[in-house]
Amino acid sequence: MAATLPRQLWQQTWPMALGVLSLLGFQLVDSAFIARLGTAPLAAQSFTFPLSFLIIGVQVGLGIAIAALISRALGADEQARARRLGSLVLLGGGAIIALLALVLLSAQEPLFRQLGAAPELLPLIRSYWAPQLLAAWLGAALYFGYSLFRAHGDTRLPGKLMVITSLINLLLDPLLIFGIGGWPGLGLPGAAWATALAFGAGLVILGRRLGKTDWLARHGLVGEARRSLGPFTAIAGPAMVSQLMPPLAAMLATAIVASLGPTSVAAWGMASRLETVSLMVVLALTMSLPPWLGRCYGAGDWPQIRRLMALAFKVAVLWQLALGGVLALFAPWVAMALSGNPEVRGELSVLIRGLLPSYALLGLCMLVVSASNALGWPLRAMLLSCARLFACYLPCLWLGTQWGGIAGTALGAAIGNGLAGGLAYLMFRRSIDERGRRTSVIN
Repeated sequence: MAATLPRQLWQQTWPMALGVLSLLGFQLVDSAFIARLGTAPLAAQSFTFPLSFLIIGVQVGLGIAIAALISRALGADEQARARRLGSLVLLGGGAIIALLALVLLSAQEPLFRQLGAAPELLPLIRSYWAPQLLAAWLGAALYFGYSLFRAHGDTRLPGKLMVITSLINLLLDPLLIFGIGGWPGLGLPGAAWATALAFGAGLVILGRRLGKTDWLARHGLVGEARRSLGPFTAIAGPAMVSQLMPPLAAMLATAIVASLGPTSVAAWGMASRLETVSLMVVLALTMSLPPWLGRCYGAGDWPQIRRLMALAFKVAVLWQLALGGVLALFAPWVAMALSGNPEVRGELSVLIRGLLPSYALLGLCMLVVSASNALGWPLRAMLLSCARLFACYLPCLWLGTQWGGIAGTALGAAIGNGLAGGLAYLMFRRSIDERGRRTSVIN
């Protein structure tokens, strides 16, 4: 079993890694296109990132909970229950995200003012925010479908659909942003409409494939909702809080960086896009591992869990150190490719060199949080997320910004990531050792 474990992890993870790369890659290119419109549109888009991350945090928290319950039901051979849970996540998740989008649309102006957006940026943000919220809702519905496929062990279809939707978005981006022929295009809102159309096409494909499976149920949903509400809340509550803390931290981080001016905000927003792309392997592991860990949890196979996590840690650290080192070495050229503004390029280059290598330890923290939700430790995952952001990351970021401008910002964030990774590793080792001792006593 141990000899085939790397191959199994590769087979489960590579489709998601390819999909995540394409999905995050188009978002990075999206920002690169917007950067060609000028610093103001790029800064306007950057101010929307924290609230967009808020929506993503809610959808990921819901997805973690439902994927954990479905995978555990499958591990315990409860097929009928897994089908009912699949139907519930698609219906309930879509309704929750739609409600959140409406709230964020109605409260947009005070929210963006609190984030530090200058009055002259508000009209640009307003033109972009409504179609972006539509795109976010469509993307959330697509994500819930992906969660269902991953819970059943199918990572290939989600990976393929991420690639397809990314390609559609990349084709539509220049047309809708800059126009074609005599049509001048939509400018900044064109980027959001391109994403909405791409996600809509992905939903059509996903719906047709889902219709060919027997993973959904029409009957018994009310009873299942009552039965699963307690376990679902026990996982989803802490998981959602864990996922909501990064958007909250992103809002605070944006407000901190905003004190340095619009150019720094634009560079910080671009660096945030690059961060998610560089973490593609870690993000893929956080998607492919939990259903696998959930099935092992349902079967009581803790030695396999330990082997899986040890391998995932090695992959994450080696990948992030190698990629971070290369990108830091070529930082000026990477910044030149992403932004046409010399001032933004200079600050982005500083952020790349300071931040990218530190994502090796950030990746460890992300894996521990994801695994803890799948292994029945959602409260620990929540506390770890809280400690990472509010005890490690934000204080170091604030101190660095106060003392050293954009260079201090990069150094402070890197130190915060390092502290968080070390804390996460120690916490996971302690948790898994405690579980091992408890299992030995029972046996």
